[in-house]
Order: sequence, then C-alpha cells, then structure tokens
Amino acid sequence: MSFAILFATNSPNYSKALVELCGELYPEVAAYLPEDEGAQKATVAACWAPQQDLLACYPNLQLVHSVGAGVDHIPEDILLSSTPVCRVVDDGQKWAMFEYALYGILHVQRNFDKAVMEQASQNWQRYPIKTASSVRVGILGMGELGGFVAQQLAQFGYSTMGWSRSEKRLDEVACFYGEDGLAQMLPQTDVLINLLPLNQHTQGILNWDLMAQLPKGAYLINCGRGGHLVASDLIAAIEQEHLRGALLDVFPVEPLPSSDPLWQTKGVIITPHVASDASKSEIIHQLVRNGKRLANGQSPLNQIDSKRGY
Repeated sequence: MSFAILFATNSPNYSKALVELCGELYPEVAAYLPEDEGAQKATVAACWAPQQDLLACYPNLQLVHSVGAGVDHIPEDILLSSTPVCRVVDDGQKWAMFEYALYGILHVQRNFDKAVMEQASQNWQRYPIKTASSVRVGILGMGELGGFVAQQLAQFGYSTMGWSRSEKRLDEVACFYGEDGLAQMLPQTDVLINLLPLNQHTQGILNWDLMAQLPKGAYLINCGRGGHLVASDLIAAIEQEHLRGALLDVFPVEPLPSSDPLWQTKGVIITPHVASDASKSEIIHQLVRNGKRLANGQSPLNQIDSKRGY
C-alpha cells in the first residue's frame, strides 16, 4: 500500500503547513507541494480552489479531496470528471457552526443588537426577554452541518424548522422540502440561517423574493457561501425595515473590500469567514484514511454526488 498526496490550495502558507503536519503525523506518506520534485507521483490531491487543469497537470491523480466541507471552490471540469471528489466531515466543525448560529440567534433574541445601539447614544433602555421557544428558526440546508445545527437548536428549546431540496426527516425539527416547502417555511421564520451548498440551484437564493416572504423584523444569518446572497437586496430589505439585520460570515470576494457598502449597513455584523473550520489534524487524518482506502481498492468516504455538487 503506497500513495502520495499533493497539497494544492490557493494559500501557499496553508499548503505548506498541511504538508509539514502530514509529515509529522504520517511520515510514511509522501506529501508534496505543486512545485516539489516528485509531485507528479501524487494519487490524491488535497485542494482549495485548485487550478482548472489540475487533472491534466497531475495525470496520476485518482482522488480530489476538498480540505473543507464544501466543494463549490473546485472547478466544474473536475467535479464532472470521472475522478471521485470528497469533502471533509468533522464533528468539531459541526459544533463550531452550531455555536456561531446560536450566537446570531441570541444576538436578536436577547436584543443585544439594540443594546449596542443604545450604548452608542448612552441611553439606558431595557427590552422584554423572549424565550427560546418563542423564536422560530428556519435553516436552509439539511446536510451534515445544517441537520446538526437544527437538532442542537431544537434541544435548546427553539422552534426549529429545516428546508432542503429533497425530503428529510429529523427528530424535533419540522422539515420542509421543494419550492412549495420553502414557501411554507419562510413566513414562519424569525431567524433564517443559510447552510446550503453553493451550486447552480442555490446561487443568489438569498434575494429580494426570498426575503420578502420572511416576516417583518426577521433576521438573516449567512454562513453558507457568499454567492448565496444578493447583497443589494439585503441592504434594501434592511433600509426599508423589512429585515432587522444580518450576521454575515461569507462573501464572494474575501477579504471583503473596504469599499463594500455592507460594512456601513446598519444592523449588519460582518465576521471574517470564521463560523466554522475543520482542524488541520482532522483534515490530514481524513485525507490519509481515504488515500489508504483508495490504495486498497475501497471507495473513499464522504464522496460527493458530482451532479448535485454536494
């Protein structure tokens, strides 16, 4: 059993750190950067935003493995090729995403957003406390992350709903699916959390048409991908006081340019893509596990459906 891993991310420092950690954890596994002599031997590519011609440049690759939970950063030519594509599924990442979602909900449930504004004007103002059961949370995306977040929120006492393209069933979570299901869930949602994968079906889904179906005063949390959000529609919805505000962690261009109007939009909190992240050690463990499976003629774990894109 022998295999080699190519670390090809859009951050040379990150790739180098993964190579070094792989060498520490698995000295028997050959780990290469794209410029290293011997990189052509790689059978597994660990990727984030890899080059379009990755498969042509490294003809021995038998597996393309995202170093994150999503694969939308991988070029379509690779996704639609015969080479399997896998992603990272990490319990620690699930908990981090739940914590981020819980922070966003509490921020409005307990009126901390209003407290911040009152502090700016030195105004002592108390607001009624809302119970968790009175807050209706809707989650877009019932995959590994979305399903976990939904079930944890339900256990915390929130009235929790989830939507997906196809039918799902989760304990203590009201599940909706398809276009009709989305139309049913949105008007009941006080806090909408987006955890959808980004593909041709979900690009720009957080637009004016969707926001208009939310109740007046609803709040948006986007920790899916920047491409899900039509920012101009969000700004309009907030300025027209239809939405209370938003917590945004992902953007089409990162870092978010200083000229972007979202920085100055009242009620918007911006975080620098920190909602959740798999640990480097867990990434390495999953890469090596799948590399071994591949070398032994077994199917890799956490392989995506290339047609669906997740």
